[in-house]
Amino acid sequence: MKTIPYFDLKRQYKQIGSELEKRIIKTLKSTNYALGPEVDVFEKEFSKFIKTNHCVGVNTGTSALHLSLRAFDIGPGDEVITVSMTFIATIMAISYTGAKPVFVDIDEFTQTIDPNLIEEKITNRTKAILLVHLYGQCAEMDKIIKIARKHNLFVIEDSSQAHGAKYKNLNAGSIGDIGTFSFYPGKNLGACGEGGAITTNNKKIFKKIRDLRNWSQPIRYKHTDISYNYRMDGIQASSLIVKVKYLNEWTKKRRSIAKLYQNEIDTKKIKVSFEGSNRFHVYHVFSVFSNKSKKLKKYLNRNSIDTNNHYPIPVHLQRPYLSLGYSQKDLPITENLSKSQLSIPMFPEMKISEAKNVAKAINKFNSKE
Repeated sequence: MKTIPYFDLKRQYKQIGSELEKRIIKTLKSTNYALGPEVDVFEKEFSKFIKTNHCVGVNTGTSALHLSLRAFDIGPGDEVITVSMTFIATIMAISYTGAKPVFVDIDEFTQTIDPNLIEEKITNRTKAILLVHLYGQCAEMDKIIKIARKHNLFVIEDSSQAHGAKYKNLNAGSIGDIGTFSFYPGKNLGACGEGGAITTNNKKIFKKIRDLRNWSQPIRYKHTDISYNYRMDGIQASSLIVKVKYLNEWTKKRRSIAKLYQNEIDTKKIKVSFEGSNRFHVYHVFSVFSNKSKKLKKYLNRNSIDTNNHYPIPVHLQRPYLSLGYSQKDLPITENLSKSQLSIPMFPEMKISEAKNVAKAINKFNSKE
């Protein structure tokens, strides 16, 4: 039996490869490789897509997070409320500033930050809430914004898995003070390499971030701040200009596969990803949750179905953050879901027959257990 891949960029390239090559070769010939006109075009296109006034292209999603925190002068002695159920880059970006991450548990249904637990973690050192729109689903933004405004906190949306996701018809990355995105190749909108972006409606913050990404030199060789080389390169911008035009179409295909899974996987013994109220889920990851997830993973792999885990060890239990003093059961929902979560194949070019075979295999496993 031919393996059903977890994700397959070769299929995407087969569809749009000639268009990508044409645009990238044009950039190669222009020799505008660091920033340049293609980055300008992409920033305009992406801010239009997200519906924000401003966008700054950078080299990675991690850099986007770091610059967003720096834009609010967050540093040593400050605290940032966030989640442990995320890729570690979210938390590392906080550490880069010298600030302290403060973890809040997640909502079991949406797997995003539980807003009802935020206020008890706020101290006089808290400067921001850095939330994660995990797996392609937005957090409960109304409640989070209300808490943030009450306590004069900044809101940063880590939207790295949520390109095109919506909360009450507002795009992820347009609701808080700043949105950050990763364009790692496997994302819903992925570059042909690394890339990231920051979106905002705040002109002052936009200008500060734009300076920070390129050595803070409004005049060449005259520097105004401690800053970074976080520039987006022209070739990545070219690839993203091509791909962003397909993003809505790809999202529709992801959602149709998700609907098939939701309809065909028997949920008596297993939970699956669902869309929360007031949300538009873009299914970067489609999760199944089982107390026998390890056995299920082995079973699917033996039956030529690739899988993944997002994320098997929560950040608060990772070695770099043990010094914060968190222990087992401090974040019970995070810890339980991290053990039970399994990511099954999900990508726009996936065949309906493949998705049906995945659902059948999961049901067959459950019938035996």
